[in-house]
Amino acid sequence: MGKGQKLYKYSKKIIPGGNMLLSKRPEMFLPENWPAYFSKSKGCCVWDLDNKKYIDMSFMGIGTNILGYGHPEVDEAVMKTVKNGNMSTLNCSEEVHLIEKLIDMHPWSDMGRIARTGGEANAVAIRIARAASQKDKVAVCGYHGWHDWYLSANLGSNKNLDGHLLPGLDPNGVPRNLKNTVFPFQYNDFEGLENLVLKEDIGVIKMEVARNVGPENNFLQNVRKLCSEKGIVLIFDECTSGFRETFGGLHKKYNVDPDIVIFGKALGNGYAITSIIGREEVMESAQTSFISSTFWSERIGPTAALKTLEVMEKLKSWEIITNTGLMVRDRWIELSKKYDLNIDIFGLPSLSGFSFKSNHSLEYKTLISQEMLKLGYLAGTSLYTCIDHSNEVIDNYINALESIFSIISECEKGKDIESMLDGPVCHDGFKRLN
Repeated sequence: MGKGQKLYKYSKKIIPGGNMLLSKRPEMFLPENWPAYFSKSKGCCVWDLDNKKYIDMSFMGIGTNILGYGHPEVDEAVMKTVKNGNMSTLNCSEEVHLIEKLIDMHPWSDMGRIARTGGEANAVAIRIARAASQKDKVAVCGYHGWHDWYLSANLGSNKNLDGHLLPGLDPNGVPRNLKNTVFPFQYNDFEGLENLVLKEDIGVIKMEVARNVGPENNFLQNVRKLCSEKGIVLIFDECTSGFRETFGGLHKKYNVDPDIVIFGKALGNGYAITSIIGREEVMESAQTSFISSTFWSERIGPTAALKTLEVMEKLKSWEIITNTGLMVRDRWIELSKKYDLNIDIFGLPSLSGFSFKSNHSLEYKTLISQEMLKLGYLAGTSLYTCIDHSNEVIDNYINALESIFSIISECEKGKDIESMLDGPVCHDGFKRLN
């Protein structure tokens, strides 16, 4: 075992669940053999605690680093802030400039707040929207964090949220009296949403603009029309989708404006910053409730966001990562055809993934992570692209992946996949760890 595996084994004795983010658990990639911890990151490369270098062809910080790890201009701006002081009894002016910039990018909006994490931003947006609508019930579509308001959807059945990114989310610890306050609906099922709104007194609709598939039959336009007609506050959660296909929200691509939109992840290129912007008549409701936190006022987050936005705009980074993602998808499809494997492609181009149409799909995903790790890659069946994923990097990655597709092809013809694995099969959702 390397230093990372040893430390993670120890961590589970003193940290419930082993770490702070489900998506970074080694069990989600390669149980018992994933490096687990990093000592350094730069560009699209990561070094583990044994100083072994890997090329990150996986989640790039769980979608936080469109500009690659440690972008020099962003880091320079942050270091200047560190030198001049991150906290004070006074406010930082950067928060004003950041909200001003986001409003300028989204002319339908008038006001904004900032926070530091996606879960916080989602909770803030829900509080504001409920205050504005004066109604408790919320309809949701997509993944919106860990807070009580969201997990309460699973109080009626712990499978209610299974189709919304992470299956198996247990609402243990969520007050039972929140039952029947949040109701999931399925993407592109407008009739189902309309029936839900008619049946329940829905005051807020919160949804991801798109994740695995795009809108069909004017779905987003119909949702917007429904909200306008019924006086429902429409929130677009763009923590994941923001800045990946447009300079701003994905909703700009579809020409549908919400009442509130949330941005996170890529906004600070690895530094903690999220934002909530919206229409004045909705956002002003924040003043009728208590929404306040000490570290929302620190300076590094908005400093990083301002410089990240500047670099994104200069490079048109959304075009770079989208084109890279489309190229990788084509290469995946070529490999699948060459080795007679059936795969499904899903996600935005820059957040692409594939799954094998096989009863052994999780075993194959585990095998990919296992064998690619040996070749110097952090990889699985998803790739979040960044500007440092060059053509050369992609070519080498595909060449490495091809040998594993060849093995999987043999397994589909009868070779024992279990005998190929060095440890347990990866998880596909939330599970309690021993």
